[in-house]
Amino acid sequence: MTPTSTPPSPRPFGRALCAMVTPFTGEGLLDLDGAQRLAERLVSEGCDGLVLSGTTGESPTTTDAEKSALVRAVAEAVGDRAAIVAGVGTADTRHTVELALAAEKAGADGLLVIAPYYSRPPQDAVEAHVRAVADASGLPLVLYDIPGRTGTRIEPETVLRLAGHPRIVAVKDCAYDLLGTQKVLARTDLAYYAGCDEYALALYAVGGAGYISTVANVVPAHLRAVLDAFDAGDTGGAARRQRRATALIESMMASGLPGAVTAKALLGALGLPAGPVRAPLRPAGHEATDGLLTEYERLTADERLTADA
Repeated sequence: MTPTSTPPSPRPFGRALCAMVTPFTGEGLLDLDGAQRLAERLVSEGCDGLVLSGTTGESPTTTDAEKSALVRAVAEAVGDRAAIVAGVGTADTRHTVELALAAEKAGADGLLVIAPYYSRPPQDAVEAHVRAVADASGLPLVLYDIPGRTGTRIEPETVLRLAGHPRIVAVKDCAYDLLGTQKVLARTDLAYYAGCDEYALALYAVGGAGYISTVANVVPAHLRAVLDAFDAGDTGGAARRQRRATALIESMMASGLPGAVTAKALLGALGLPAGPVRAPLRPAGHEATDGLLTEYERLTADERLTADA
């Protein structure tokens, strides 16, 4: 097959990134050994990068010291085989800058920065916040546009202005605004990563860089195969793989439970490092966990049948 003619986008952190859970022990303490084992598995099964201390990583309930320790441990485990992007977003510009500098010192390769939440700042204040973080550190920065959680959009016009900063290189897109995304893609060199798993292939097809996926915690190889098929010119195969993952994506991301809860429930059921979630989150019940496991088993059985055909 002829390769796809879609022009390649910049990929500062690779294509296939996982928004990794933060493993805890049964007592709720940071499990650095478990984090290293999970990171190793994710990278060995196709992840180019790992995003730590994001939404799925339960960043609101981990301490500054835990965030730095997690970056150091995961960087030690994966070395130069994967990029480490550290979530440093808070509602406080000063605190965000402090976390950015700590992540840089701990060995992160990039920073993930949300719009400040709760206070709902206007766009000029959002822009000033992001610039302050980008100016403070030498690391490249990923804008994290997730208004459903922060209450504030990073509007396309704001992104266009921020794109001129030499260290603002990418966007994790959870805004559900494909038109706005394409407007920015058409006018900048920013790397756009799908932050919503159901949009991964759609965004990639119009020039996105790849994804930052919660579902990749459990099926990293399958999601990587979607992008590999597309890059090989097998657009039909890419679409089939994306569609086959739909039921698992829905059960993990649209079941009424946060992705951190569903990812940890499924990882735990599979005997992989995860541990409990921290309050105010609560663990998935048995029925929800059984449903997640059923969808996981259907997808992996389908993969085995396809491989054997």
